[in-house]
Amino acid sequence: MPSPSSPRRSALIVVDVQTGFDDPRWGARDNPDCEANILALLRSWRDAGDPVVLVRHDSVSEGSPLRPGQPGNALKPGVDGAHDLLVSKNVNSAFYGDPDLHAWLQAQGVGSVVVCGIQTNKCCETTARMAGNLGYDTTFVLDATHTFDAPDLDGATIPAAELARVTAANLHGEFATVRSTAEVLGARDA
Repeated sequence: MPSPSSPRRSALIVVDVQTGFDDPRWGARDNPDCEANILALLRSWRDAGDPVVLVRHDSVSEGSPLRPGQPGNALKPGVDGAHDLLVSKNVNSAFYGDPDLHAWLQAQGVGSVVVCGIQTNKCCETTARMAGNLGYDTTFVLDATHTFDAPDLDGATIPAAELARVTAANLHGEFATVRSTAEVLGARDA
């Protein structure tokens, strides 16, 4: 795999922050500050003129609120603003969308990515894992993600906060560095 060309240029990748995730069918969620933290990151990147990548899940499942043509497919207010690239996908990883995210990052000289969005343990984690595997210096902003409670194999409920905690443990030091919004913004201001 080719390595990213410049570790100094950082792109913000905002994954699936769509209105369809407000649908009650998803169940209980964690991190009520997620969207505010994402908007703070977006302000920082947009104000600095750094690359912003928005990712939209275009579900192919009938009845999904994220299906193209449904109101839930839209990006949430504030997220839907200025960006450098919009990636449409129908799988978990933003690296398997259209246009080709990896090729675009390479062409832009981006060597570092910061991942945030919805859902922590699904599309955000998968995108961060792939970014790390592709050689990007990857930061995962845990408090700028959220997820939903999920059933385990025995039918018991795994709380969303526990899923997020496990995602952080899975990623940190192996695929990404897990940070908070305050840590990321503080480092940018330093």
